[in-house]
Amino acid sequence: MRRAAVVVALALVTSACSSTFGFPEGGTQQGRDIRELWTVFVLAAIAVAGVVYALIAWSLLRYRRRRGEDPDALGRQFHANVPLEVAYTAIPVAIVVALFSASLLTERRVTALDPDPATTVEATAFAWGWRFVYPEEQIEIVSPPSRPGEPGPELVLPLGEPTRVVLRSQDVIHAFWVPAFNFKRDAIPGRTTSFDLTPTHLGRFRGVCAEFCGLNHAVMTFTVRVVEPEAFEAWAREAAG
Repeated sequence: MRRAAVVVALALVTSACSSTFGFPEGGTQQGRDIRELWTVFVLAAIAVAGVVYALIAWSLLRYRRRRGEDPDALGRQFHANVPLEVAYTAIPVAIVVALFSASLLTERRVTALDPDPATTVEATAFAWGWRFVYPEEQIEIVSPPSRPGEPGPELVLPLGEPTRVVLRSQDVIHAFWVPAFNFKRDAIPGRTTSFDLTPTHLGRFRGVCAEFCGLNHAVMTFTVRVVEPEAFEAWAREAAG
């Protein structure tokens, strides 16, 4: 039991020492905004917990029963403390309002659509695969129905430039999720969902369907490859040709 407690404590301390408090940094600007909101919530939680534990410790020390005191004594009684009651009511309300405002502002930034995206991708989910269409570049990438051991399609995005993703479902509810991007959107039949992704890191990132959609849900994967804008243009010319 003691060893388990030590392991848990070390895990908490290690995650707290990180600037992200254990939350992924996020490979897009939208993911970074979400991570920054997480940091605000964690700092607020630490501050509230610190105050609560400090008051508990102070109460235990200040009002503990001392030797020589009457064991039946109840101590000095009082009925009300209006300033204290106003303070411990107003402060939590102010914290909730501040966190709600931060969440609302972050949501607006994450869901905002750029008026002039660098490129547009029409992503269609089906059981159990993906269809990625670049209408401006006239590129279409369609995966066969996924099977164990078979890689999914590759979505190529330019670094530092907003890409508009138009998400649809062909049959049942699926989900477009790239864990490294801190970003997920459901693909719902009969509904079109549009969002922007602005990658901030080069590399390859794994994408999956995050809504259970049937037999081969677990292998309904894809890859996101982020390249320099010049490399994206060269890839688009070659893929279109």
